[in-house]
Amino acid sequence: MRRVALVGTSTALAGAVALCGASAAVAAAPTAVAHPAPAPAAAKAAEPTGKVVSRINLSIREQPTTSSKSLGSVRPGTVIALHCKKDGQNVDGNHLWYMLGDGKRGYVSARYVKNLAVVPYCK
Repeated sequence: MRRVALVGTSTALAGAVALCGASAAVAAAPTAVAHPAPAPAAAKAAEPTGKVVSRINLSIREQPTTSSKSLGSVRPGTVIALHCKKDGQNVDGNHLWYMLGDGKRGYVSARYVKNLAVVPYCK
């Protein structure tokens, strides 16, 4: 009786070959080892957003104050990305201003923006 060495086969297949004896010829493919797919690159976390609730266009300012240079404006109802919040000039009882997100420059008064997610303080 000849011994047959099986490399990379399942235990059940090795047992079946041993039962067949010396005359059995087996062509077995090596067992495949499953490797998990590499994790995709971490996606940048989405910035919080807010909805402009003013009745007229809301000014975007260079600094968190109404006397700062105007950089433009956003229309009422517009949803904007908010990077962070910081203290600034008090506007109708609200001293917070949002720094715009999504790569845009400037600040808007939090008095006229309803945040739709938690906005962190600026570092």
